[in-house]
Amino acid sequence: MVAVASAAPSFHRLARLALPRSYSTSGAPQPQLDPEYWGYSATGSYSETRRDSVCPVPVADTDSSVQLRGVQWAFIGCPLAKKRVYAQTISRLLQVPYISMAILVSQELNPRSSVYRQIANAVNRGECVPEDIIFGLLSKRLEEGYYRGETGFVLDGIPRTRLQAEILDELVEIDLVVNFKCSDEYLEKHQEGPWKDKLKEHFEQSKPLEAYYQKEKRLLDFQVSTAPRDTWQGLLAALHLEELNAVHSSNKKLIAPPFLR
Repeated sequence: MVAVASAAPSFHRLARLALPRSYSTSGAPQPQLDPEYWGYSATGSYSETRRDSVCPVPVADTDSSVQLRGVQWAFIGCPLAKKRVYAQTISRLLQVPYISMAILVSQELNPRSSVYRQIANAVNRGECVPEDIIFGLLSKRLEEGYYRGETGFVLDGIPRTRLQAEILDELVEIDLVVNFKCSDEYLEKHQEGPWKDKLKEHFEQSKPLEAYYQKEKRLLDFQVSTAPRDTWQGLLAALHLEELNAVHSSNKKLIAPPFLR
């Protein structure tokens, strides 16, 4: 596994925003989220007061507190790039958790969740899930994983804006941000219809986000091919994972996106 030195991360204490869930037996239909593109606030509603509430997890001040951990990567980019599938597959290859914001939010679409009503109302109205809820859920998931002994992760669905990138850096260290880009020809085919507004919003938000990570020297731009097999092989090469993938293949443990198996 690709590994780097790690100490305990810092986590936002967003009080009572992400309480333990209990599950209802009701068969009532629930609001549905699009796993490839779901909305949450891109505004500055996440206040400076909340950002100042970072509290580090206690860690012994000794050399033994530094351990090897898995990669901590974030996958961002064009919502048409199917990056969700590639993020899941890369996480399996590296044996680190796949953390999806869409999944975290979907798990709260239960009437007994403390944030159900806020999320359901936003989804039903086609609006953004409040940003403090988003970071509350992510903070809770990262902290739970840390105390379970998880090492590393591949994060999908966040950040979408520069503000979110800055807040995320206060939550946890991100080693690399993989930015999925689609060709102009492919994008032109989706300039009309249901993707029109989503793509417009994406491109408006992506420029300052990309600039932030470029300045930090953590951005890897990756061009998606029209051929899924070429995209997968290109991604492995860009991430220097070809050898690791070959080892899995030689052991008859093929790891590849579902559409290539």
